[in-house]
Amino acid sequence: MATRVPVELQVRRIIYERFNDIESKFTNDEVFEELRAGGDVDPDWIIDDLEPVIGGICKSGMARNIAQNFTTIWLKLNAPVERRGCAACGMDAFVGGAEDPVCPNPACKSAL
Repeated sequence: MATRVPVELQVRRIIYERFNDIESKFTNDEVFEELRAGGDVDPDWIIDDLEPVIGGICKSGMARNIAQNFTTIWLKLNAPVERRGCAACGMDAFVGGAEDPVCPNPACKSAL
């Protein structure tokens, strides 16, 4: 059985691949649609289930909340996101230049 990639890492990968531009804004709705289309996530999830992950990304310094309307959150990156391999857990870690270099995998949190 393949190792399940934590949702936090899936969301960061989506941001890296689709929204890695500090001049552009994107929404949690756009990230959620990408996650549902190609991620390994519970099919019963709703946009509200993504809120703690988005909140963690803002708290970490990767992105900032620039506006909010009910369940939609508009975001902008603080710095470009880089892909790094984590030697401790073996997963790809997508980390913003404004973040501490720590693996965003909730089960790891090792220095990168």
